[in-house]
Amino acid sequence: MTIELYYWTTPNGHKITIFLEEAELPYEIKPVNIAKGEQFDPEFLKISPNNKIPAIIDRDPPDGGEPISVFESGAILQYLAEKTGKFLPDNLRDRVETMQWLFWQMGGLGPMLGQNHHFVTYAPEKIPYAIDRYVKETERLYGVLDERLTNLPFITGSYSIADMAAYPWIVPYETQQQNLDDFPNLKRWFESIKARPAVQRAYAKADEISTAPSVTEESKAILFGQGRRRSS
Repeated sequence: MTIELYYWTTPNGHKITIFLEEAELPYEIKPVNIAKGEQFDPEFLKISPNNKIPAIIDRDPPDGGEPISVFESGAILQYLAEKTGKFLPDNLRDRVETMQWLFWQMGGLGPMLGQNHHFVTYAPEKIPYAIDRYVKETERLYGVLDERLTNLPFITGSYSIADMAAYPWIVPYETQQQNLDDFPNLKRWFESIKARPAVQRAYAKADEISTAPSVTEESKAILFGQGRRRSS
């Protein structure tokens, strides 16, 4: 049976299509257009109570029981890796290494680059302090990753869910006001992942779903004006 993937064309969404393509797992995309507020649909909130994509439903879980739903992209990557036995090492030390870099992406790289995107591109007024703050933090995090990749082809040596988590956040490096030439090890890593057929297939899926800009003034009110919402 297929994995049901609740998805939109964001870096966090791309993480999961990359894994599914790499692992050659059958899956069905259920688009959730976050610019139209579909993430607040009561049925979606049953799967993803934080009203964020991605989320999955696995109707054929490894324990043979009832379907399992998972939200949060890092948790989904870990779940799928454990389900398939792929892209997450079995031995303790390599597994710990992979998981700590996955958490680094979830706790640092993604949130900080997300703030970069917001203040550089979407904020209704340009706030120099905020832009400078997050562009510099992006540069610092790129530097951490560049240093890590000095003598490694991938973040933990072998291609893993840590790479799948980080790569989509580096794709919009120009928007983040970064130059990959300043980070030669990261650039080498980036180009090697970009060339992978499964990654190219994953991004092609995104093009099939959304080719037009999704952020309008109306969608900004939805995406950036969220307070507490109750499902109805």
